[in-house]
Amino acid sequence: MEAKAHLRYARIAPRKVQIVLDLIRNQPADKAIAILKHTPKAASEILEKLLKSAIANAENNHNMDKESLYVAECFVSPGPILKRIRPRAQGRAFRVLKRTSHITLVLKDKE
Repeated sequence: MEAKAHLRYARIAPRKVQIVLDLIRNQPADKAIAILKHTPKAASEILEKLLKSAIANAENNHNMDKESLYVAECFVSPGPILKRIRPRAQGRAFRVLKRTSHITLVLKDKE
């Protein structure tokens, strides 16, 4: 049995999210929340909210025990890129790529 939570179109680059996901992969859910609380990265706040959502999904939709959950899978894939323009010297324009992420978290029971 597994519980999932998805976050689509998050306005943060996938590279930044991947660093934090590597910290919580294969950790118990309560320990993963503690790691995210004390990690000074922009992605940790987003991932903490997503992890709490996955835990709520496990409890309410699948009747799983909160204490025996662990982060079985977590991955990020790139979403659409917002293309913006930044003015530069002598009337030129440089392209700025604002990247988005699709984040997936899967929780499973320890058996």
